[in-house]
Amino acid sequence: MAIGPQDGRDWTSNGTADYDAYFGTPTHDDHVLFELLTVGVFQVGLSWQAAASKLPVYRRLFAEMVPQVVAGFDEEVDGERIANDPDMIRNGRKIRAVIRNARGIVKVQREFGSFADYLWQFVNGTPLMLPAVTRDELTNQSAIGTAVAKDLKRRGFSFVGPVVTHMFLLAAGILREQVIDA
Repeated sequence: MAIGPQDGRDWTSNGTADYDAYFGTPTHDDHVLFELLTVGVFQVGLSWQAAASKLPVYRRLFAEMVPQVVAGFDEEVDGERIANDPDMIRNGRKIRAVIRNARGIVKVQREFGSFADYLWQFVNGTPLMLPAVTRDELTNQSAIGTAVAKDLKRRGFSFVGPVVTHMFLLAAGILREQVIDA
């Protein structure tokens, strides 16, 4: 099983396996994009495995990952409730960022119709193949990731620097990497 639009109540899945199976699959689903972005936010300072392993916990604590519901959370009250859950990564700044990002998604949906439409416009609707590199040359940033990060921040998103945004765009299949085995 991989991340899907109906997984909000799946609180017992293997988040690491779900994320790994999904990584790089192009998606136009706002629910899936919110889940992938949330993993990216919590990945800062951690391994992707540690952040992704909590995907079922995020679903449980962040209202089944429905951006419209999470956007209505109180950053302090709900943030503290979420941080006090024994299964949660207890970083208050990241928890508040998820709430802010849900609010950003709702605003983007109003303007563009969907979060996916907004993101895919940066690549003219087609996954962007990054220049081919060897495994030693792989990077965690790109010009497009930096541009999207800047625009997301302008729209009120948090924890969306160039690295997080680049990795998020890769996870969502919006960016693709071509690796040449050297």
